[in-house]
Amino acid sequence: MTSLAGKTLFVTGGSRGIGLAIAKKAAADGANVIIAAKTDEPHPKLPGTIHTAAAEIEEAGGKALPVVCDIRDDSAVEAAVAQGAEAFGGIDIVVNNASAIALLGTEEIAMNRFDLMHQVNARGTFLVSKTCLPWLKQAENPHILMLSPPLNMLEKWFAPHVAYSMSKYGMSMCVLGMAGEFRELGIAVNALWPRTTIATAAVNMLGGDELMMHSRKPEIMADAAYVIVTRPSREFTGNFCIDDSVLEDEGISDLSAYAVNPELPLAPDFFVDPK
Repeated sequence: MTSLAGKTLFVTGGSRGIGLAIAKKAAADGANVIIAAKTDEPHPKLPGTIHTAAAEIEEAGGKALPVVCDIRDDSAVEAAVAQGAEAFGGIDIVVNNASAIALLGTEEIAMNRFDLMHQVNARGTFLVSKTCLPWLKQAENPHILMLSPPLNMLEKWFAPHVAYSMSKYGMSMCVLGMAGEFRELGIAVNALWPRTTIATAAVNMLGGDELMMHSRKPEIMADAAYVIVTRPSREFTGNFCIDDSVLEDEGISDLSAYAVNPELPLAPDFFVDPK
């Protein structure tokens, strides 16, 4: 399979950043994209809404359905999935991109922030995947893709921010378990994570313009995601992929175009070692 033409993607948190980049990459093939995110009205600090994202997707060549959806809410997810499947006749690919982050130690973090991360990252990912399952069973080449890290159970990935790490690894445990559970159904479940920081609003909030300049553009994640979800679902499942490795496996050795500033060293992301 080499194209997403006519395929329908359900993308969580796709109003900006990596989720939007993945949606636009698929749209260039003529895909349908259900944008399920909370941002209906402009945010005072963050760019983009589900409506601006939908306009960009359609400009890229696809069809878009913007749906207000808080993935912590069971009924909201059920309604968004039903609305999207009705609009486009099904769902072929699920991209669990929505995520919450708070890089705080155990003593510093408030429990409401702990709860938010676990409700969005681990529970939200599980809920969206579960709710889309009836449609994925009917799809020709169904994929679930989590934006989550490899399961490297090392102290250094947990100690600085136990709560956040637990929530992201919760997403990755969904990959490990669901890949095995859904294998006989032919539904692929994989993870994708960046080697470096990615120039998104979240990274800008964490490290400002300086960190942004040492990051790669979201397009590297979009191109890697495209490679994964166009692979045969019965042959490629249960993998924890890193963006640059996916592209290098496809013969793309020069990744300098993805750097915000190719003259600066790249900042490593969490949960993976730099090359």
